Amino acid sequence: MRRRSESGPVARQRRFAVVMAGGVGSRYWPWSRESRPKQMLALAAQRSMVAETVARLRGVVAPQNILVVTNRRLVSAIAAELPELPRGSILGEPAGRNTAPCIGWATLEVMHRCPDAVVAVLPADHVIGPRREFCRDLLAGFEVADRSRLLVTFGIRPTAPATGYGYLRAGRVLAGHCAARHVGAFVEKPSLALAKRYIDSGRYFWNSGMFAWRADVLWRELGEHLPGLARSLKAMERTRKPEGRGRIARSDLDRVYPRLESISIDYGVLERSRNVAMLPAGFSWSDIGSWEATAELWPLDSAGNASRDPLLAVDSKRNVVATGGKRVALLGVNDLVIVDAGDVLLVCPRGRCQEVRSIVGRLAERGWKGLQ
Repeated sequence: MRRRSESGPVARQRRFAVVMAGGVGSRYWPWSRESRPKQMLALAAQRSMVAETVARLRGVVAPQNILVVTNRRLVSAIAAELPELPRGSILGEPAGRNTAPCIGWATLEVMHRCPDAVVAVLPADHVIGPRREFCRDLLAGFEVADRSRLLVTFGIRPTAPATGYGYLRAGRVLAGHCAARHVGAFVEKPSLALAKRYIDSGRYFWNSGMFAWRADVLWRELGEHLPGLARSLKAMERTRKPEGRGRIARSDLDRVYPRLESISIDYGVLERSRNVAMLPAGFSWSDIGSWEATAELWPLDSAGNASRDPLLAVDSKRNVVATGGKRVALLGVNDLVIVDAGDVLLVCPRGRCQEVRSIVGRLAERGWKGLQ
């Protein structure tokens, strides 16, 4: 007989987490490389970002219920970062196809383990704290998703009129939960003037890219809004054992996965669904999308220079310096990013950090092999 989730809190054995760790994070070049992308860097703590993400789940989701989806070539490296997870819980994509295929595949894996699972979906490269507030909100997200049968996203109250984030418009209060609200609209990255109006209204939140939902509900929504993708994902399973155990055959994964539609879960499902709720987050959040964002996390001197390395700054202000421990002396320079990766040095204005990824595309043209 199937358990009734409405009668109480979601039992720990039904709580699962899917950690998305397949990106490259090219804006963090030259530290971030194909072989060691952003989520494997210790940008905000002593551990890598993916290790911090999994550690944050301790006590809420059992290790055996955590799945990590990454690029196939990174499976061994991710496994070394996460020795507490079973090796079979690290799924290697043969090709990156955006978040909808990634989440859809992981959802199938979860449903084979626990048909009525409630799942949190978390990027591996966000900075979140304090942990206590995060765990409290995550548990609330599990409960709202289980009880309401809605897709739940976590909204971040804006601290500035950021133009690099998507926004959520909070709608009516969700019945039975005074904090959660229906999502009135998804808004893509706005202009500065529009972002200011959003903040002034008090009705808009940043879209964190973190979610909670029942696995069966997500699969139903995927079938409704991306039926071709759902059919293709199911086609990968033709060699899975009838009782649902074992892994999808690598040949089927290689045959189907690279041809899947490349589309995000936000655009493909959430923005098309009428069954989406938003839970305002009580924790702090940053997706630290570029070197400039590390200035919010690293120690600042009296002139606003951000660095974790020994730094002597003379008549120099608002620089971001990352050398991995090398002493640095600055004289008369302002608003620069200086990153030493040992085999290559990056220097650029802080205001152009978002363009660093364009350098990666030119490395091969210059013949600088091994730096991607």
